[in-house]
Order: sequence, then C-alpha cells, then structure tokens
Amino acid sequence: MNEIREVIYMHVQWFPGHMAKTKRMIQEQIKLVDVVIEIVDARLPISSRNPLLEQLVGGKKPRVVILNKEDLADPQRTAYWVNYFNQQSECKALSFNATVGKKQLIAKLKEALMEVTAEKRERMAKKGIRKQTIRCMIVGIPNVGKSTFINILVGKKVAQTGDKAGVTRGKQWIRLDDDLELLDTPGILWPKFEDPEVGFRLAATGAINDDILDPENMALAFINHMVARDPECIKKRYQIEFDSIDEPHEILAKIAIARGFKKKGDEPDLERTGKIMMDEFRGGKLGKITLELPEDIDDMLEKKAAREAEKALLDKERKRAYNKKKK
Repeated sequence: MNEIREVIYMHVQWFPGHMAKTKRMIQEQIKLVDVVIEIVDARLPISSRNPLLEQLVGGKKPRVVILNKEDLADPQRTAYWVNYFNQQSECKALSFNATVGKKQLIAKLKEALMEVTAEKRERMAKKGIRKQTIRCMIVGIPNVGKSTFINILVGKKVAQTGDKAGVTRGKQWIRLDDDLELLDTPGILWPKFEDPEVGFRLAATGAINDDILDPENMALAFINHMVARDPECIKKRYQIEFDSIDEPHEILAKIAIARGFKKKGDEPDLERTGKIMMDEFRGGKLGKITLELPEDIDDMLEKKAAREAEKALLDKERKRAYNKKKK
C-alpha cells in the first residue's frame, strides 16, 4: 500500500504565479498590521499551516489561529488542536464554521484580538493613545475558507467565495467597524511539499486545484489512509464489506459496483467513483473526519528533522566538492 501512496504523492505540487506575487505582498504589508489571523482547516490543522508564513511572519506579530470547517472535523480532536495552539506564545485559537452568526463570531474574535494585543495597547495607552483600531491580515492556504469567514464577519458578500482553490487573487482592505480593519489576501501554498503525506491531505480537502489531480489516484490514497484510521466510515457510507488487507483499488471497485458506476464492458468506473467519493468526503457525507491526529505531531516533526538533516548534509557535501574543484 505504501508504494501506491508514494506514486500518488509525487505528483501533488501546485504553486501558480499569483502565489509568488502573494508572498511578496505579505512581506510588504506585514509591517502595517497588528495581528495575523491565520485560517487553517480543522481536519488538518498542521498540514494546512503554510511554512512560508513562519518565514514571513515568524515572531514579528501575534497570531489568532482560526480552525475553520469544524463542522466537518471530529469535535474531540478539534478541541485538542485548539488547546494545542493556545499553549503557544502570542497565539490564540478559535474553532469556526460557516453556520456561526455574525454577532457571535465578532465577539469571539474581538476577545481573542484584545488578548493577543494587550501589551501593545498598554504601551500605546501610556503614550496617551486610547482609541486604537486593530489592523489584521488574514492569511491561509487556498480554499480554506478565508472569504467565507470575512463575509460572515461583515454580514454581506465582500469577498469572493468558491469551492475551487485559488478564487481570491488580489488583496483588499475591509473596515469592519471603528475597532477593526481586515486585510484579505489570496490563498498561498509553498513551492514544494517535502512531506508527501502533507500533499495528500491538502489535495484531499481541496486546497490544490482538482484540475491537476487524478480523482482515481486521489481516492486510492484516501482509502489507504482511512483503512488504517477509520475503515467503518467507508463501510457504513457505501454499504460494503472489506478486510484491512484488501488493496485500495479493490475497495474502490466495490464502491463503484455498489453505486452502479460502470463503463462499457461492465467494468467498474473507478474515475467517476473516485471523484464522487472525494466530493462526499469534502461535503461531510462520510462523517466528521480529522485526517491529522494529535499523536501525528511527533512523527511529523521527526520526519521534518530528518529531511533538514539530510539537506544540510547534501549542502555540506556540495560545498566541499565546490571548494575542492576551485583548488
């Protein structure tokens, strides 16, 4: 099964030109804001955090992390992730979904913003500046729900939304009231997914443009993941039975037959089945599923450290070879 996943992951890379432009824009605008509001997907709170933002923001600005689409994620795991982010310095986390009302969302957000900007507001008050507008930059990966979040805050459609990744293309300042201004930015990924599992999770939740993905392969990777984590959600949704040793393509074929999706010659239509399966996962029809578990953090950190160590060793060897050649 691991071989199947590696083949799928190798092709999950997407960094169109407008994202490079967004990166430069964030670098230029970060000095104008007080807080960075980072929208992440509650189903993959770590993989949906852009490592580029750490380079661009780092410890320069306090952060409010919004775990969006909480209605699609496992509520117990969402509560864990909120607590995880709240334990980080200069960071406050909230969970959110599109059914939350405007008043409730504004109240929760302003409370979080007041908390992370307390020190700055105190310094400004000592200088005699009492009335302070908090300026926030909203950032996140494509299709994570930034525009929906803004539209609910404002109470009308001021940011374009869509199910397809890459809808928002330009920045815009939005004044919520006398206390709060928001800078909406386009969704941004990073040039290369070093961890293939991160690429899979982002693709599964719609952060990567579906036009560059193979729906059959995507569904095979998803089945592979869920058989190891929660096979019952697939069995229940599609009314099929399978064993943990069954190959993903065999399970996908069973789903196709159960749904009556066939091609000419009575062959199961795996491509159509794969597309529908991923649409149903994204729409919550397979249940409340969180792709990243709390215990995954240590494993992800170990893999990252191993990749960085390997890269450092390669860089050292290249430098040694270059210096030897110069002599």
